[in-house]
Amino acid sequence: MSRSDAERLAGVLKALADPTRLRLLSLVQSRPRAEARVSELTSPLGVSQPTVSHHLRVLSEAGLLHREQRGVAAYYRLVPHALARLADLLTPPDPSPPACNGPTVVPESPSARPSVS
Repeated sequence: MSRSDAERLAGVLKALADPTRLRLLSLVQSRPRAEARVSELTSPLGVSQPTVSHHLRVLSEAGLLHREQRGVAAYYRLVPHALARLADLLTPPDPSPPACNGPTVVPESPSARPSVS
């Protein structure tokens, strides 16, 4: 992993290392159309609007949420495949050899066959 990849990954992990942010991701994902406004997230979390906005900004800066301004309201939704890419980076490569489709059969040469009299 390159230094820049490691720094980016550390930033994403830091954003995820907060229970409120993890709950926010779950809440946004579970909403209709998998998007939510700040005002829809304050009550389920039991925190103030400025606190929710701060956490959403951190998640957006980490590349986990996309923010879209519609009039006076900002809508947030998960960035497609962001968590899958994160999982790929954290999953070590499989050290086992490639799967085998059965025993390899090597044909005999004609000279190795017993002669029939």
